[in-house]
Amino acid sequence: MTARGTPAEYFDGMYAGAEDPWGFETRWYDQRKHDVTVACLPRRRYRSAFEPGCSTGMLTRRLAPRCDRLLAVDIAAAAVASARRRLADQPHVRVERMSVPDEWPAVADDRFDLIVLSELGYYFDDAGWDRLVARTVDSLAPGGTLVAVHWRPAVAEHVRGGDEVHRLLDGVDGLARTARHEEADFLLDVFLRVPPPARSVAQADGLW
Repeated sequence: MTARGTPAEYFDGMYAGAEDPWGFETRWYDQRKHDVTVACLPRRRYRSAFEPGCSTGMLTRRLAPRCDRLLAVDIAAAAVASARRRLADQPHVRVERMSVPDEWPAVADDRFDLIVLSELGYYFDDAGWDRLVARTVDSLAPGGTLVAVHWRPAVAEHVRGGDEVHRLLDGVDGLARTARHEEADFLLDVFLRVPPPARSVAQADGLW
């Protein structure tokens, strides 16, 4: 495993070359993946959500109707500008420039009940990964939802593969995996912050 993460200059360079370098706005693959991500949310609505690494805000736009408050951040200034334009008509959504995990929103007692790690975990070295996970778990309210979704094929700029990201998350204390969606292209896992004990969607709805 390499000892360094992906530098910030990589992301600035990607957005300098194209406004939408990963094709989130045009590819059916990404549109469908974002729809699957939102469909896997176990709650109908969330009080306070956090999306680090929001890019141009395509997934943010889909998350917004399910949240009372949503904070979306990215390290690249160009991505933040695009996301702000896309979410300008959503006053409950705030888009900020932030370099996670070294920078992190202050949560105090008002912890998030939803955090979405989409296409993010493979950019960090071991120390950065450990800090990202620790801050994510500490920021989740009891019973809160963590959704992780990552590309599976190998990418040269990634420190680790998507499968490894999800394997590492599966062993984190304080998280219980309640759902998995697996395809050749990507993995999507849903975790709940425990305690309290994790319950399925049907259990939470009183069906059994």
